[in-house]
Amino acid sequence: MEPARHRPKMFPAPDFPPKRPARFARTPPAIFPPILGLLGLGLALRRGFEALALPSGLADLLLGMAAMLWAFAVYAYLAKVAKRAGVIVQDLRVLPGRNGLATATMGGMALAAALVPVAPLIAFALLVAAISAHIALAVTAAVLFLRLPPDARPVDPGWHLVFVGPIVGGLASAQLGLTLLSVALYALTATAALSIWAASALQFSKATPPAPLRPLLAIHLSPAALLSTTATLNGWPMLALGFAALGALVFVALLASARWVAAAGFSPMWGAFTFPLAAFAAALLALGTPWAYAGMILLAAGTIAIPAIAWRIFTLWGAGTLAAKTNAAEA
Repeated sequence: MEPARHRPKMFPAPDFPPKRPARFARTPPAIFPPILGLLGLGLALRRGFEALALPSGLADLLLGMAAMLWAFAVYAYLAKVAKRAGVIVQDLRVLPGRNGLATATMGGMALAAALVPVAPLIAFALLVAAISAHIALAVTAAVLFLRLPPDARPVDPGWHLVFVGPIVGGLASAQLGLTLLSVALYALTATAALSIWAASALQFSKATPPAPLRPLLAIHLSPAALLSTTATLNGWPMLALGFAALGALVFVALLASARWVAAAGFSPMWGAFTFPLAAFAAALLALGTPWAYAGMILLAAGTIAIPAIAWRIFTLWGAGTLAAKTNAAEA
């Protein structure tokens, strides 16, 4: 009797055309940093127009457009979460996802600050929801981080977004008259920011980040800028000046090493350039003269650069490649 021959395993034929994920099933969190940048630009423009005694209609228009983008992006991500809630943890495990989710809730706080002059009750409700969501994300990210082995816990600038991000809520809370909340947010986030700066400096002295991750170094500017602006709103001029000076040092260092920072070319990581630039311009404008002159120059540069970067990232999302480039989880 002839022995049975081993046949190769049968595999199903590939689908043609290839299956596409369901709508919103792979919404990338990386879409949120440039949206936060646009919201920050709108807030900075509003402050700049006020300094020039000009109507703030254009700033309000930009804020309205950015608010719609933020609302649509939140809807798209919640639609993804509705399909499978576990995608949140998966996105938090990767750097672009973690940074993106943190900026999503920070965007809610920035929008609350924009709404204070026109709809304070809505601003208050949005502020509470955004801070609550951010705290939940920060706790989850901390738990995931502590479960990693010690050698897999590198410090990265995105920690500022996760653990210092609630300082954006200080802008709205100060304007709403919630002094106790603003002071509490300031104390906690300032402590976190100083700790992260110190840990980052120590790590940077031992090893430099690879070229694709260098744009994230710009995030180090945003806590200094936001802490300065919040101090100004709370009537703490020396703190405001001190953090603005620290921000100026970070900004000059980034500007001097711009070619090195951007050596890898354009990528979705460039979203990290947007909101720190807008926040620093707003901080300088809030200090008044002579700092406001530098703020106006940065605001002019940001008005060109921030929408340009945001547009390029939006086109990647529209083309369906942003999720793959940033390792976004799929529901």
